Amino acid sequence: MEQELNALLRDLFGKTLETAQSAEVYDALMQLTLQKMGDRPRLSGDKKLYYVSAEFLIGKLLSCNLISLGLFEEAKATLARHGLDLASIEEEEREPSLGNGGLGRLAACFLDSIAALGLCGDGAGLCYHDGLFRQRFEANKQQELPDAWRGGQSWLRRTDVHFPVRLGEKTVLSTMYDIDIPGANGGRNTLHLFDLDTVDEGIIRDGIAFDKTDIEHNLTLFLYPDDSDGDGRLLRVYQQYFMVSCTAQLILHELTERSFSPKSLHEHAVVQINDTHPTMIIPELIRLLTQQYGLTMDEAVAEVERTCAYTNHTILAEALEKWPMRFLKQAAAPVVPIIGELDRRVRARTDDPAVQIIDEHDVVHMAHIDIHFGFSVNGVAALHTEILKKTELKPFYDLYPAKFNNKTNGITLRRWLLHCNQPLTALLRETIGPGFERDFTGLEALLAYREDAQVLDRLLSIKRENKEAFAAAIASLQGVAIDPESIYDVQVKRLHEYKRQQMNALYAIGKILDIRAGRVPARPITMIFGAKAAPAYTIAKDIIHLILCLSQIAREDPAVRPHLNIVMLENYNVTLAEKVIPACDVSEQISLASKEASGTGNMKFMANGAVTLGTLDGANVEIRDLVGEENIAVFGRHSDEVIRLYAQNAYDPKALMKNPAVARLVDFIVSDEMLAAGDRESLTRLHHEITTKDYFMALLDLEDYTRTKDALFARYENRRAWAQMMLVNIAKSGYFSSDRTIAQYNEEIWHL
Repeated sequence: MEQELNALLRDLFGKTLETAQSAEVYDALMQLTLQKMGDRPRLSGDKKLYYVSAEFLIGKLLSCNLISLGLFEEAKATLARHGLDLASIEEEEREPSLGNGGLGRLAACFLDSIAALGLCGDGAGLCYHDGLFRQRFEANKQQELPDAWRGGQSWLRRTDVHFPVRLGEKTVLSTMYDIDIPGANGGRNTLHLFDLDTVDEGIIRDGIAFDKTDIEHNLTLFLYPDDSDGDGRLLRVYQQYFMVSCTAQLILHELTERSFSPKSLHEHAVVQINDTHPTMIIPELIRLLTQQYGLTMDEAVAEVERTCAYTNHTILAEALEKWPMRFLKQAAAPVVPIIGELDRRVRARTDDPAVQIIDEHDVVHMAHIDIHFGFSVNGVAALHTEILKKTELKPFYDLYPAKFNNKTNGITLRRWLLHCNQPLTALLRETIGPGFERDFTGLEALLAYREDAQVLDRLLSIKRENKEAFAAAIASLQGVAIDPESIYDVQVKRLHEYKRQQMNALYAIGKILDIRAGRVPARPITMIFGAKAAPAYTIAKDIIHLILCLSQIAREDPAVRPHLNIVMLENYNVTLAEKVIPACDVSEQISLASKEASGTGNMKFMANGAVTLGTLDGANVEIRDLVGEENIAVFGRHSDEVIRLYAQNAYDPKALMKNPAVARLVDFIVSDEMLAAGDRESLTRLHHEITTKDYFMALLDLEDYTRTKDALFARYENRRAWAQMMLVNIAKSGYFSSDRTIAQYNEEIWHL
């Protein structure tokens, strides 16, 4: 590798490893990695998967591609011989802005595992120019800026593949960009991303504002453009139709290129619809099959129904997309007649209005299309799937019980262990051997060391090392000092009320008041938050404002500062996640039971030796079942009770505010001290929201949460027992490898 790198550096810059700058070394190493990936054969098969998603939060790719190629250790050693550090070199890489949260990160993990298992399967989505947004904090508030990432050297490769797509009154021509996905065991797949050459970042003004009606120039500027007005919602429909039309044309083009008949589509292609954003691929495939490939409507519908499968990622009704027919007529006119025909066919199957595609208000329910005209509907955690079957999607389950199945989510431990926690990986190789890297269920062999004092001490030492590394990183990035001796209590995820960052903030208020009253914790606590709030999600932005104000108050109070540090990570992304997750002691997974479909952060944290503090929601239930009650801290009302409270409209936050212990925390939000630190309108609005609505019942679980969290912090002081909890969590995390998840998808749905 050294000779190859030096040759590239001479060709590109006239330098060697001894004389090149970090950016030049990165460029050469990326070019070498691309060459090695290009030497890999494309994975092929009689049947091909197309994984269609609005998001692919792939993160930086250099180290993970080197791991998949089996070249990571060699590259690291080669650079080290010249005084260079691979992690520092990778800092030169721009993180692709192609996703937001768990949905996009899951899609990225799945692409890694599909390739690792040698399955023929490509991703398909959009090539956003400026991602969701780059988050910046000013005056204790979130500000949004474009997150441009596509300049300079890139893993992104422009192709000469173009497809015509009718958008409104005009037909545009797409351009396909590719990113290769190397498999850890050989071969490679591809992530296909579609764009318009006419998109112009120059129309962005005032943060991330732009003319939402200028479709040719704005179509792929941003992921999830602000949908607080009609133009923004219409733009989302344009985006979705553009994505699925390009993907559908690619599928049928490749099918005929492989000499297969469109009448045998389902035998040679399978489409996994990741959430409802790609739903229109169903009517678009039917349209193309009938209008361009000569199939009858009956033939096309039957073929597509046996080709498409749907993953549901939510229990929140508002997250199941519904579009007014007038939007579809404007932005996706070619599929409107097909959607009408599908609705007619549903009405012939059943007269239940709850399952119709087009409702009485002329609104199209996208998930209904997926369920009626796909062959599989899967949830993403055992509890989630049962809730779908019993409540949220019960009318559909009654119609199609055989379609419903569960596929508990997973993460790629190649990124979330081998790459991001190399000290822990080294210990695992020493103790249980390297076999776990090929089959992560092999991590369970670590249980044999549960009483081994030397291994337990090493785990604690590695955690301390990772905490120091994170403290150094956050000091450099944000100028914030963190004490590695403190407990790192971490809640990092998309900001949504159901995830209950507001409850964690109320705990912080309680700690501030306790410390001022002389009740100081046994050990300093560092509460770490990381989250982006959708620009139009006012209450979510208010919660960020609350956290930032509390951070300021704790920092400026000399009585509080030694005992409590509240840190909000700016522009939380995959790169920051790779630093904070290995450093975490307590993993906050505190969503309202029955509302989190799965969660995948919980899996990443446990694999890195954090202990989960959580409700019995989503995949937390399966974590509890695996590690045992003694190795997780569970609190809060169970899902059955929460569902009952919603059904009976029986939850009243005003009643809980009569409890002085609760009221003192909530009312602190509008105290003179808080109003001096923050914005009166924002804090007053949030206070009103919590005291009169509290849609996700933070107050209901607040006291139990506080007791459980304090008890868990107390357990931290028994370092040997804590190390044993860490060990059990790491050992049991192999079940949550996305390799296991993808194997189940293939065995039970795709049949590649």
